[in-house]
Amino acid sequence: MRLQATELTRAERDLQDEVRSWLDERLPEGSYPLGLGMAGAIDPEFSRDLGAQGWLGMSLPVEHGGHGRTAVDRLVVVEALLARGAPVGYHWIGDRQSGPSIAANGTELQKKELLPGIASGELSFSIGMSEPDSGSDLASVRTRAERVDGGWVVNGAKIWTTGAFEATHILSLFRTSEDRHSGLTQFIVDRHAPGLTVSPIEFIDGTKDFCELSFVDMFISDEWRLGEVGSGWGQNTGELALERGGVDRWMSAMPLVERWAVREAAASGTRATAELGSIVARCWAFRGMSLAVARMVDDGQSPVTEAALIKEMATRFEQECLEVMVRHLGRPLRADADDPYEALLAKAVQVAPSWTIRGGTNEILRSVISKGLRTR
Repeated sequence: MRLQATELTRAERDLQDEVRSWLDERLPEGSYPLGLGMAGAIDPEFSRDLGAQGWLGMSLPVEHGGHGRTAVDRLVVVEALLARGAPVGYHWIGDRQSGPSIAANGTELQKKELLPGIASGELSFSIGMSEPDSGSDLASVRTRAERVDGGWVVNGAKIWTTGAFEATHILSLFRTSEDRHSGLTQFIVDRHAPGLTVSPIEFIDGTKDFCELSFVDMFISDEWRLGEVGSGWGQNTGELALERGGVDRWMSAMPLVERWAVREAAASGTRATAELGSIVARCWAFRGMSLAVARMVDDGQSPVTEAALIKEMATRFEQECLEVMVRHLGRPLRADADDPYEALLAKAVQVAPSWTIRGGTNEILRSVISKGLRTR
């Protein structure tokens, strides 16, 4: 496996400057709740404003409301958003992976009905993958879709479905036959469909982004099946290259790191300066890796192994950043601190263990990496 070194072009740097300038005006300091990377606040108005700038659905087809731009262009925009701790929660999943998956695998009806809303920030997607008692073994999912006249009837449950309560749609993986991998099919589910119950689960920090889904005789028309019957496993695998290799996997703590670097690290002594240097160096390395993966996506490749490698290393790095900042703070954190950065750091310490779990545990990722290397 070899990631090709690459840099931003002049046009991509111009886009970077444009996004940063817009964010200076749209998100002045103190005007929004600081977020931890892709777990930023849910703000439909901000998502619509971003869509109006042409910075959602950037790689989606122009004829379906997108902008026909590149994965690298999207990386530039996302990097600027996450560095600010922007409220990206409403549009995040639809923009990152559901939209591109529908563009690649969907029918004309699905593209016409859904892609413009994703690009404008009007629609919000969640992903129904994980299930109770399935752990990280996605191929063991049991929620079943049985074929009936005109469509399918679904029974079962999903869990840890991020953002499902606020979403307009849930892109779900259901079992349609007993074959372990070829028995899985994806469906686009209306969040308010009869027979679907969405129950928020309170997390350790008091948020309720995680949800449990219960399907009881839920009918879904066959026109909302995504791709061929039995193609769900391959489609999910393709999505994971988009989900695991991006800058979101190493930028969760960046607003905190930047604040620490500017206000505290320089005054904290030689050790802090050295540790800040290590953080900066690794940031540049991960950024180069994510950029290389985005170039591969633009070249029509599916860098699943490379993305898994980034995710495995980068989410551990995020937690190490927190350990450094907490150590140099030198006192217990206060979740109710007046300083929003200290309050955010306290929240980050609570939720950081989940960063190496979401999107695939490290153990699963190491298996993906090992298998990928053996087949090359």
